[in-house]
Amino acid sequence: MATLELHQFPCLSDNYGVLVRDVASGNVAAIDAPNAEQVEATLAAKGWKLTHILTTHHHGDHTDGNLALKARHRCTIIGPRAEAAKIPGIDTQVGEGDSFMFGETEVRVFDTPGHTLGHISYWMPTENTAFVGDTLFALGCGRVSEGTMEMMWTSLAKLMKLPPATMIYAGHEYTVSNAKFALTIEPENEALQARAREITALRSAGKATLPTRLEVELATNPFLRVTSPAIIKRLGMAGAKEWQIFGEIRERKNRG
Repeated sequence: MATLELHQFPCLSDNYGVLVRDVASGNVAAIDAPNAEQVEATLAAKGWKLTHILTTHHHGDHTDGNLALKARHRCTIIGPRAEAAKIPGIDTQVGEGDSFMFGETEVRVFDTPGHTLGHISYWMPTENTAFVGDTLFALGCGRVSEGTMEMMWTSLAKLMKLPPATMIYAGHEYTVSNAKFALTIEPENEALQARAREITALRSAGKATLPTRLEVELATNPFLRVTSPAIIKRLGMAGAKEWQIFGEIRERKNRG
């Protein structure tokens, strides 16, 4: 019997919100709070009452709903220790190596800086589920806004070590543009070609491309495939460090 119910829904222009309900306790967490009204409407439709907000990083499109939701539900806001001063309404500060119980479900915390300096990700090992905010996307990764390329690569490498079957929930629906870019980096990748076709079909039908599975990202996401001989050859980066190859791919995406 499942111990969690998860519901993903669109927010703002291209964000995703996620509600997570622990079946045994009835606790309900919002993974980030892009928009209070949209979170409220989704809670009402599900008949759920919010008890927690799990914040990944300080950007407004992930935290703007915090205070309004806290005022209404008196929920507990958990967020990154390194960005605590920037997280509206934060109650509990967490970081690398911390874990806590959400109802009967263990949640482990990773520091995944790069997009922001204090970005964190949440992993529920018994559920094979991770919430990675703007660190990793389907066929992409977050823009390195505050950190360094080496820092971001270290964060991605950390997520790559999770079990291959882990379901990855990310903050944005960027997959169509990510697929087009990925095909410029590794066009010979047949798994990527097939996935690009699948993504086009999903979006044409108005369906989400998230969550994604880590093993699928490892096989198709160019930002995770810096050891691919084809990619190294195409970039002309034989002998370069992994983070440098990642950085070149990220810079090319920035320019695109």
